[in-house]
Amino acid sequence: MRAIDPARPGGPDVLVVSERPVPEPGPGEVLIRVHAAGVNRPDVLQRMGLYSLPPGAPSILGLECAGEVVATGPDVGSLAIGAPVTALVSGGAYADYVVVPEVQCLPVPPGMRFDEAATLPETWFTVWANLTDLAQAQPGEWLLVHGGTSGIGTTAIDYARVRGLSIIVTAGTDAKCDAARALGATHAINYNDGDFAPIVRELTGGRGVDVVLDMVGGEYFPRNLAALRDGGRHVSIAFQKGNRLELDVAFLMRKRLHVTGSLLRPRSVAEKGAIALALRNQVWPLFADGTLKAHLFKTFPLEQADDAHRLMESGGHVGKIALTLTPATA
Repeated sequence: MRAIDPARPGGPDVLVVSERPVPEPGPGEVLIRVHAAGVNRPDVLQRMGLYSLPPGAPSILGLECAGEVVATGPDVGSLAIGAPVTALVSGGAYADYVVVPEVQCLPVPPGMRFDEAATLPETWFTVWANLTDLAQAQPGEWLLVHGGTSGIGTTAIDYARVRGLSIIVTAGTDAKCDAARALGATHAINYNDGDFAPIVRELTGGRGVDVVLDMVGGEYFPRNLAALRDGGRHVSIAFQKGNRLELDVAFLMRKRLHVTGSLLRPRSVAEKGAIALALRNQVWPLFADGTLKAHLFKTFPLEQADDAHRLMESGGHVGKIALTLTPATA
């Protein structure tokens, strides 16, 4: 099968198509013929040699895909051959075929193309697990998310919209701020205009937000804490500006803040399956009735994965990027 499995770390030019054996599904697993794969920031980090693979994860890039089930292993329950699915995988989505635990699969929403469906799992699993499970975000609360037009950002805007939260996002241009507001953000701040923390406090009547979902780290961390209300919750899911953070413990204690974080990729199959079940029950019906939609910005054929990564690194997109391996219709 075709696959993107770089022989060495490097720039986008290392993303060349090679041949790899078709994997075989084990107990509780299905083999998916991949029609499309989502492109995510961790893919870029893995390509650069900056992201450690969990034990047993394939070195082939790609954390999410959509396609059809073509084989099943022992102990597979309800998924049948030919079922159109989208799935969260531990790696291997940039390929013609990928093996995935059945419990990490979700149905392709009715009427949705494979390239659109391929962009749903990574961000929805991440946002749901961190805002619902870790932060315990509640209707009526205020949420701050950086990178408002990224895949995580657009998903967080949708999450806030359907879960009854107000959301403030940051973005790097006025045009991206406009795009975030058009998607449903309550407020959008151009982070090049200065420190966002006092602006956040002003927008919330001096109170601060209840939850910060942070992908930046570095010098953003103390600003995030300053933007939180007393008793607020800070959840880290990435650290684009560095993972070494300076913490004023006295400030933390005085404001009774909660600081936590998580990674999705190393979680167990059982944990990911539980997240998938929650999404199936509470989010996927909203795709079926049109309340939610995919935010696909641009697709590239597998052979142009290098250009997809260049677009990701440029930040010139709003929403998600996908690779197509077959025609996009479901």
